[in-house]
Amino acid sequence: MRKSAAIFAPVAPASETIKALTTRRVLHVINGEHYSGAERVQDLLAQELPAEGFAVTFACVKPDRFPEARKTQSALLFRTPMRGRFDWQCGRRLAQLVRQEQFELVHCHTPRSLLAGAIAARLSGVPLVYHVHSPAGKDSTRWLHNFVNARLERLLLRQASRLIAVSPSLRELMIADGFDPARVEYTPNGVPAVKSRIRMRPVGTWTLGMAALFRPRKGIEVLLEALSQLRHSGCDVRLRAIGPFETPAYEREVHELTEQLGIADAVDWTGFVGDIHAELDRVDLFVLPSLFGEGLPMVVLEAMAGGLPVIASNVEGIPVAIRSGQEGLLVEPGSANDLTRAIKELISPESRHDYLAWSQNAHTRHAEHFSARAMAVGVARVYRDILG
Repeated sequence: MRKSAAIFAPVAPASETIKALTTRRVLHVINGEHYSGAERVQDLLAQELPAEGFAVTFACVKPDRFPEARKTQSALLFRTPMRGRFDWQCGRRLAQLVRQEQFELVHCHTPRSLLAGAIAARLSGVPLVYHVHSPAGKDSTRWLHNFVNARLERLLLRQASRLIAVSPSLRELMIADGFDPARVEYTPNGVPAVKSRIRMRPVGTWTLGMAALFRPRKGIEVLLEALSQLRHSGCDVRLRAIGPFETPAYEREVHELTEQLGIADAVDWTGFVGDIHAELDRVDLFVLPSLFGEGLPMVVLEAMAGGLPVIASNVEGIPVAIRSGQEGLLVEPGSANDLTRAIKELISPESRHDYLAWSQNAHTRHAEHFSARAMAVGVARVYRDILG
Protein backbone atom coordinates (compact mmCIF):
# COMPACT_ATOMS: atom_id res chain seq x y z
CA MET A 1 0.00 0.00 0.00
CA ARG A 2 1.31 3.46 -0.87
CA LYS A 3 1.02 5.06 2.56
CA SER A 4 2.16 8.45 1.36
CA ALA A 5 -0.99 8.78 -0.75
CA ALA A 6 -3.33 7.21 1.77
CA ILE A 7 -6.66 8.85 2.45
CA PHE A 8 -7.84 6.04 4.71
CA ALA A 9 -6.02 4.40 7.59
CA PRO A 10 -6.47 0.62 7.95
CA VAL A 11 -7.20 -0.94 11.33
CA ALA A 12 -4.61 -3.70 10.86
CA PRO A 13 -1.76 -4.23 8.41
CA ALA A 14 -1.90 -7.08 5.95
CA SER A 15 0.45 -9.92 6.75
CA GLU A 16 3.50 -10.37 4.56
CA THR A 17 2.43 -13.96 3.90
CA ILE A 18 -0.88 -12.86 2.38
CA LYS A 19 0.85 -10.18 0.30
CA ALA A 20 3.34 -12.69 -1.06
CA LEU A 21 0.85 -15.42 -1.94
CA THR A 22 -1.90 -13.34 -3.52
CA THR A 23 -1.99 -11.30 -6.67
CA ARG A 24 -5.52 -9.89 -6.87
CA ARG A 25 -7.21 -7.65 -4.33
CA VAL A 26 -10.92 -7.69 -3.49
CA LEU A 27 -12.81 -5.25 -1.26
CA HIS A 28 -15.59 -6.79 0.84
CA VAL A 29 -18.06 -4.10 1.89
CA ILE A 30 -19.91 -5.25 5.00
CA ASN A 31 -22.05 -3.85 7.81
CA GLY A 32 -19.79 -4.90 10.70
CA GLU A 33 -22.19 -4.23 13.56
CA HIS A 34 -22.54 -7.92 14.52
CA TYR A 35 -20.54 -11.11 14.30
CA SER A 36 -23.14 -13.70 13.35
CA GLY A 37 -23.91 -15.78 10.25
CA ALA A 38 -23.11 -13.51 7.32
CA GLU A 39 -20.17 -11.96 9.16
CA ARG A 40 -18.66 -15.39 9.75
CA VAL A 41 -18.98 -16.12 6.03
CA GLN A 42 -17.02 -12.95 5.30
CA ASP A 43 -14.40 -13.81 7.91
CA LEU A 44 -13.95 -17.35 6.58
CA LEU A 45 -13.61 -16.11 3.01
CA ALA A 46 -10.82 -13.81 4.16
CA GLN A 47 -9.09 -16.85 5.65
CA GLU A 48 -9.58 -19.18 2.68
CA LEU A 49 -9.42 -16.99 -0.45
CA PRO A 50 -5.67 -16.23 -0.27
CA ALA A 51 -5.03 -19.87 -1.17
CA GLU A 52 -7.04 -19.19 -4.36
CA GLY A 53 -5.01 -16.10 -5.23
CA PHE A 54 -7.26 -13.39 -3.77
CA ALA A 55 -6.54 -11.07 -0.84
CA VAL A 56 -9.59 -9.80 1.02
CA THR A 57 -9.83 -6.33 2.55
CA PHE A 58 -12.85 -5.24 4.60
CA ALA A 59 -14.70 -1.92 4.57
CA CYS A 60 -17.19 -1.67 7.46
CA VAL A 61 -20.07 0.75 6.89
CA LYS A 62 -21.51 0.15 10.38
CA PRO A 63 -18.47 -0.92 12.42
CA ASP A 64 -19.10 -2.36 15.85
CA ARG A 65 -18.45 -5.98 16.89
CA PHE A 66 -16.91 -7.36 13.67
CA PRO A 67 -13.54 -5.53 13.67
CA GLU A 68 -12.56 -6.99 17.05
CA ALA A 69 -14.35 -10.37 16.84
CA ARG A 70 -13.07 -11.48 13.42
CA LYS A 71 -10.50 -14.26 13.25
CA THR A 72 -8.64 -12.69 10.30
CA GLN A 73 -6.96 -9.87 12.18
CA SER A 74 -4.19 -9.94 9.56
CA ALA A 75 -6.57 -8.73 6.84
CA LEU A 76 -6.81 -5.01 6.21
CA LEU A 77 -9.97 -3.39 7.57
CA PHE A 78 -11.16 0.16 6.93
CA ARG A 79 -13.87 1.85 9.00
CA THR A 80 -16.04 3.76 6.52
CA PRO A 81 -19.24 4.44 8.48
CA MET A 82 -22.44 5.47 6.75
CA ARG A 83 -24.01 8.49 8.43
CA GLY A 84 -27.48 7.16 7.64
CA ARG A 85 -29.17 4.33 5.80
CA PHE A 86 -29.07 6.30 2.51
CA ASP A 87 -25.67 7.96 2.88
CA TRP A 88 -24.62 7.88 -0.78
CA GLN A 89 -21.56 9.99 0.07
CA CYS A 90 -20.13 6.88 1.73
CA GLY A 91 -20.07 5.35 -1.75
CA ARG A 92 -17.96 8.24 -3.01
CA ARG A 93 -15.53 7.77 -0.13
CA LEU A 94 -15.33 4.05 -0.89
CA ALA A 95 -14.65 4.81 -4.56
CA GLN A 96 -11.62 6.82 -3.44
CA LEU A 97 -10.53 3.83 -1.38
CA VAL A 98 -10.95 1.44 -4.33
CA ARG A 99 -8.80 3.66 -6.55
CA GLN A 100 -6.22 4.31 -3.82
CA GLU A 101 -5.76 0.65 -2.92
CA GLN A 102 -6.22 -0.63 -6.51
CA PHE A 103 -8.93 -3.17 -5.75
CA GLU A 104 -10.07 -5.13 -8.79
CA LEU A 105 -13.55 -6.06 -7.54
CA VAL A 106 -16.11 -4.96 -4.93
CA HIS A 107 -18.04 -7.69 -3.07
CA CYS A 108 -21.08 -6.63 -0.97
CA HIS A 109 -23.11 -8.68 1.51
CA THR A 110 -26.18 -6.70 2.69
CA PRO A 111 -28.65 -4.15 1.26
CA ARG A 112 -27.04 -1.42 3.41
CA SER A 113 -23.51 -2.20 2.27
CA LEU A 114 -24.78 -2.60 -1.29
CA LEU A 115 -25.80 1.06 -1.48
CA ALA A 116 -22.27 2.23 -0.74
CA GLY A 117 -20.55 -0.61 -2.59
CA ALA A 118 -22.56 -0.23 -5.80
CA ILE A 119 -21.80 3.49 -5.97
CA ALA A 120 -18.11 2.79 -5.29
CA ALA A 121 -17.93 0.11 -7.98
CA ARG A 122 -19.61 2.32 -10.59
CA LEU A 123 -17.49 5.40 -9.85
CA SER A 124 -14.24 3.45 -9.80
CA GLY A 125 -15.08 1.27 -12.81
CA VAL A 126 -14.65 -2.15 -11.19
CA PRO A 127 -17.05 -5.14 -11.19
CA LEU A 128 -19.61 -5.65 -8.43
CA VAL A 129 -20.46 -9.01 -6.80
CA TYR A 130 -23.34 -9.40 -4.35
CA HIS A 131 -23.69 -12.24 -1.84
CA VAL A 132 -27.35 -13.15 -1.22
CA HIS A 133 -27.35 -14.48 2.35
CA SER A 134 -31.12 -14.32 2.95
CA PRO A 135 -34.26 -12.91 1.30
CA ALA A 136 -34.12 -9.12 1.61
CA GLY A 137 -37.91 -9.02 1.77
CA LYS A 138 -37.93 -11.29 4.82
CA ASP A 139 -35.20 -9.73 6.91
CA SER A 140 -37.42 -8.81 9.84
CA THR A 141 -40.99 -8.62 11.14
CA ARG A 142 -41.19 -4.96 10.04
CA TRP A 143 -42.91 -4.84 6.64
CA LEU A 144 -41.70 -1.36 5.69
CA HIS A 145 -38.09 -2.26 6.49
CA ASN A 146 -38.43 -5.40 4.36
CA PHE A 147 -40.06 -3.51 1.50
CA VAL A 148 -37.32 -0.87 1.39
CA ASN A 149 -34.58 -3.50 1.61
CA ALA A 150 -36.03 -5.54 -1.25
CA ARG A 151 -36.63 -2.56 -3.54
CA LEU A 152 -33.20 -1.08 -2.84
CA GLU A 153 -31.50 -4.41 -3.46
CA ARG A 154 -33.33 -4.97 -6.74
CA LEU A 155 -32.54 -1.47 -8.02
CA LEU A 156 -28.84 -1.54 -7.17
CA LEU A 157 -28.23 -5.05 -8.42
CA ARG A 158 -28.89 -4.05 -12.02
CA GLN A 159 -25.18 -3.27 -12.31
CA ALA A 160 -23.90 -6.38 -10.52
CA SER A 161 -21.70 -8.67 -12.59
CA ARG A 162 -22.68 -11.67 -10.53
CA LEU A 163 -24.90 -12.67 -7.61
CA ILE A 164 -23.87 -15.48 -5.25
CA ALA A 165 -26.85 -17.24 -3.65
CA VAL A 166 -26.13 -19.47 -0.66
CA SER A 167 -29.05 -21.85 -1.31
CA PRO A 168 -31.01 -23.10 -4.35
CA SER A 169 -34.17 -21.43 -3.03
CA LEU A 170 -32.42 -18.04 -2.91
CA ARG A 171 -31.14 -18.54 -6.45
CA GLU A 172 -34.66 -19.33 -7.62
CA LEU A 173 -35.98 -16.26 -5.77
CA MET A 174 -33.50 -13.94 -7.50
CA ILE A 175 -34.29 -15.43 -10.91
CA ALA A 176 -38.02 -15.02 -10.22
CA ASP A 177 -37.29 -11.37 -9.45
CA GLY A 178 -36.00 -10.94 -12.99
CA PHE A 179 -32.28 -11.59 -12.76
CA ASP A 180 -30.59 -13.46 -15.59
CA PRO A 181 -29.97 -17.08 -14.46
CA ALA A 182 -26.47 -16.86 -15.95
CA ARG A 183 -25.65 -14.08 -13.46
CA VAL A 184 -26.87 -15.95 -10.36
CA GLU A 185 -24.47 -18.56 -8.97
CA TYR A 186 -25.26 -21.06 -6.24
CA THR A 187 -22.38 -21.43 -3.79
CA PRO A 188 -23.40 -22.91 -0.43
CA ASN A 189 -22.04 -21.62 2.83
CA GLY A 190 -19.33 -23.64 4.49
CA VAL A 191 -17.59 -23.89 7.85
CA PRO A 192 -14.26 -25.42 8.91
CA ALA A 193 -14.05 -29.02 10.05
CA VAL A 194 -13.68 -29.61 13.77
CA LYS A 195 -12.54 -32.58 15.72
CA SER A 196 -15.87 -34.25 16.35
CA ARG A 197 -16.18 -36.38 19.46
CA ILE A 198 -18.34 -39.49 19.37
CA ARG A 199 -21.72 -38.34 20.59
CA MET A 200 -23.58 -40.98 22.53
CA ARG A 201 -27.23 -40.73 23.43
CA PRO A 202 -27.46 -38.75 26.71
CA VAL A 203 -28.43 -40.48 29.92
CA GLY A 204 -30.43 -38.20 32.18
CA THR A 205 -30.74 -34.50 31.34
CA TRP A 206 -30.84 -33.46 27.67
CA THR A 207 -29.34 -30.07 26.85
CA LEU A 208 -30.90 -28.40 23.83
CA GLY A 209 -28.84 -25.73 22.10
CA MET A 210 -29.83 -22.77 19.98
CA ALA A 211 -27.28 -20.30 18.58
CA ALA A 212 -28.27 -17.06 16.92
CA LEU A 213 -28.28 -13.32 16.89
CA PHE A 214 -31.57 -13.39 18.77
CA ARG A 215 -34.20 -11.40 16.92
CA PRO A 216 -37.94 -12.02 16.34
CA ARG A 217 -37.59 -14.02 13.11
CA LYS A 218 -35.31 -16.58 14.78
CA GLY A 219 -38.30 -18.01 16.68
CA ILE A 220 -36.82 -18.31 20.18
CA GLU A 221 -40.35 -17.83 21.58
CA VAL A 222 -41.45 -21.02 19.81
CA LEU A 223 -38.59 -22.96 21.38
CA LEU A 224 -39.30 -21.55 24.83
CA GLU A 225 -42.94 -22.61 24.54
CA ALA A 226 -41.80 -26.08 23.43
CA LEU A 227 -39.36 -26.25 26.36
CA SER A 228 -42.21 -25.41 28.73
CA GLN A 229 -44.39 -28.14 27.23
CA LEU A 230 -41.57 -30.68 27.43
CA ARG A 231 -40.78 -29.94 31.06
CA HIS A 232 -44.43 -29.94 32.09
CA SER A 233 -44.82 -33.36 30.49
CA GLY A 234 -41.97 -34.72 32.62
CA CYS A 235 -39.04 -34.50 30.15
CA ASP A 236 -35.66 -33.80 31.77
CA VAL A 237 -34.50 -31.09 29.39
CA ARG A 238 -32.74 -27.71 29.50
CA LEU A 239 -31.86 -25.03 26.95
CA ARG A 240 -28.50 -23.39 26.29
CA ALA A 241 -29.12 -20.18 24.32
CA ILE A 242 -25.90 -19.11 22.61
CA GLY A 243 -25.43 -15.59 21.28
CA PRO A 244 -26.42 -11.96 21.83
CA PHE A 245 -29.76 -10.22 21.37
CA GLU A 246 -30.31 -7.75 18.57
CA THR A 247 -31.70 -5.14 20.98
CA PRO A 248 -31.98 -4.73 24.78
CA ALA A 249 -35.76 -4.27 24.44
CA TYR A 250 -36.16 -7.63 22.73
CA GLU A 251 -33.93 -9.26 25.34
CA ARG A 252 -36.19 -7.98 28.13
CA GLU A 253 -39.25 -9.22 26.28
CA VAL A 254 -37.86 -12.74 25.88
CA HIS A 255 -36.67 -12.96 29.51
CA GLU A 256 -40.13 -11.91 30.65
CA LEU A 257 -41.57 -14.77 28.60
CA THR A 258 -39.34 -17.31 30.37
CA GLU A 259 -40.69 -16.03 33.70
CA GLN A 260 -44.28 -16.29 32.48
CA LEU A 261 -43.70 -19.85 31.27
CA GLY A 262 -41.99 -20.83 34.52
CA ILE A 263 -38.78 -21.98 32.80
CA ALA A 264 -36.34 -19.18 33.67
CA ASP A 265 -34.21 -21.54 35.75
CA ALA A 266 -34.04 -24.04 32.84
CA VAL A 267 -32.43 -21.64 30.35
CA ASP A 268 -28.76 -20.67 30.28
CA TRP A 269 -27.99 -17.49 28.29
CA THR A 270 -24.36 -17.19 27.18
CA GLY A 271 -24.40 -13.84 25.40
CA PHE A 272 -21.85 -13.34 22.62
CA VAL A 273 -19.21 -16.07 22.42
CA GLY A 274 -16.04 -16.17 20.37
CA ASP A 275 -15.78 -19.97 20.24
CA ILE A 276 -19.07 -21.43 19.02
CA HIS A 277 -17.73 -24.99 18.94
CA ALA A 278 -16.81 -24.93 22.64
CA GLU A 279 -20.43 -24.06 23.37
CA LEU A 280 -21.84 -26.66 21.00
CA ASP A 281 -19.76 -29.31 22.79
CA ARG A 282 -21.97 -28.68 25.82
CA VAL A 283 -25.14 -29.43 23.85
CA ASP A 284 -26.87 -32.75 23.02
CA LEU A 285 -29.30 -31.58 20.33
CA PHE A 286 -29.23 -28.43 18.21
CA VAL A 287 -32.53 -26.64 17.55
CA LEU A 288 -33.19 -23.75 15.14
CA PRO A 289 -36.89 -22.74 15.14
CA SER A 290 -36.60 -19.90 12.60
CA LEU A 291 -39.86 -18.45 11.32
CA PHE A 292 -38.49 -17.26 7.96
CA GLY A 293 -35.57 -15.43 6.36
CA GLU A 294 -32.92 -18.17 6.39
CA GLY A 295 -30.48 -18.64 3.53
CA LEU A 296 -28.23 -21.49 4.67
CA PRO A 297 -27.61 -20.93 8.38
CA MET A 298 -23.99 -21.12 9.47
CA VAL A 299 -25.02 -22.33 12.94
CA VAL A 300 -26.69 -25.40 11.42
CA LEU A 301 -23.50 -26.21 9.49
CA GLU A 302 -21.39 -25.67 12.61
CA ALA A 303 -23.63 -28.01 14.58
CA MET A 304 -23.29 -30.62 11.83
CA ALA A 305 -19.50 -30.23 11.76
CA GLY A 306 -19.50 -31.04 15.47
CA GLY A 307 -21.67 -34.12 14.95
CA LEU A 308 -24.83 -32.70 16.50
CA PRO A 309 -28.25 -33.91 15.33
CA VAL A 310 -30.42 -30.95 14.32
CA ILE A 311 -34.13 -30.20 14.63
CA ALA A 312 -34.98 -27.10 12.60
CA SER A 313 -37.77 -25.32 10.78
CA ASN A 314 -38.54 -26.38 7.24
CA VAL A 315 -37.86 -22.93 5.73
CA GLU A 316 -35.81 -21.65 2.79
CA GLY A 317 -32.30 -23.15 2.72
CA ILE A 318 -32.39 -25.30 5.87
CA PRO A 319 -33.57 -28.47 4.01
CA VAL A 320 -30.47 -28.18 1.79
CA ALA A 321 -28.39 -29.19 4.82
CA ILE A 322 -30.77 -31.24 6.97
CA ARG A 323 -32.59 -34.24 5.52
CA SER A 324 -35.43 -35.15 7.84
CA GLY A 325 -34.81 -38.54 9.38
CA GLN A 326 -31.10 -38.63 8.44
CA GLU A 327 -29.31 -35.74 10.20
CA GLY A 328 -32.29 -34.65 12.27
CA LEU A 329 -35.88 -33.58 11.78
CA LEU A 330 -37.62 -30.69 10.01
CA VAL A 331 -40.67 -29.09 11.63
CA GLU A 332 -43.39 -26.64 10.73
CA PRO A 333 -42.19 -23.06 11.40
CA GLY A 334 -44.01 -21.25 14.18
CA SER A 335 -45.54 -24.39 15.69
CA ALA A 336 -44.49 -25.04 19.28
CA ASN A 337 -46.59 -28.23 19.27
CA ASP A 338 -44.81 -29.63 16.23
CA LEU A 339 -41.42 -28.72 17.70
CA THR A 340 -42.34 -30.36 21.01
CA ARG A 341 -43.42 -33.52 19.18
CA ALA A 342 -40.18 -33.71 17.18
CA ILE A 343 -37.95 -33.22 20.23
CA LYS A 344 -39.94 -35.81 22.16
CA GLU A 345 -39.54 -38.25 19.29
CA LEU A 346 -35.78 -38.13 19.72
CA ILE A 347 -35.29 -37.77 23.47
CA SER A 348 -37.92 -40.30 24.53
CA PRO A 349 -36.43 -43.54 25.97
CA GLU A 350 -38.63 -45.39 23.47
CA SER A 351 -37.37 -43.33 20.52
CA ARG A 352 -37.24 -45.13 17.17
CA HIS A 353 -34.52 -42.73 15.97
CA ASP A 354 -30.83 -43.66 16.06
CA TYR A 355 -29.09 -40.74 17.77
CA LEU A 356 -25.58 -42.02 17.02
CA ALA A 357 -26.37 -42.54 13.33
CA TRP A 358 -27.80 -39.01 13.05
CA SER A 359 -24.68 -37.63 14.71
CA GLN A 360 -22.40 -39.48 12.30
CA ASN A 361 -24.55 -38.51 9.30
CA ALA A 362 -24.40 -34.82 10.26
CA HIS A 363 -20.61 -34.89 10.59
CA THR A 364 -20.18 -36.70 7.25
CA ARG A 365 -22.63 -34.51 5.34
CA HIS A 366 -20.84 -31.38 6.48
CA ALA A 367 -17.46 -32.74 5.41
CA GLU A 368 -18.75 -33.77 1.97
CA HIS A 369 -20.85 -30.71 1.08
CA PHE A 370 -20.35 -27.72 3.38
CA SER A 371 -16.66 -27.13 4.05
CA ALA A 372 -15.14 -23.65 4.24
CA ARG A 373 -12.66 -24.66 1.54
CA ALA A 374 -15.42 -25.61 -0.91
CA MET A 375 -17.17 -22.28 -0.26
CA ALA A 376 -13.99 -20.32 -1.00
CA VAL A 377 -13.32 -22.31 -4.17
CA GLY A 378 -16.82 -21.50 -5.41
CA VAL A 379 -16.43 -17.78 -4.69
CA ALA A 380 -12.97 -17.71 -6.31
CA ARG A 381 -14.45 -19.33 -9.42
CA VAL A 382 -16.92 -16.45 -9.68
CA TYR A 383 -14.11 -13.91 -9.33
CA ARG A 384 -12.08 -15.58 -12.08
CA ASP A 385 -15.07 -15.75 -14.41
CA ILE A 386 -15.47 -11.98 -14.05
CA LEU A 387 -11.84 -10.87 -13.99
CA GLY A 388 -10.48 -13.40 -16.45
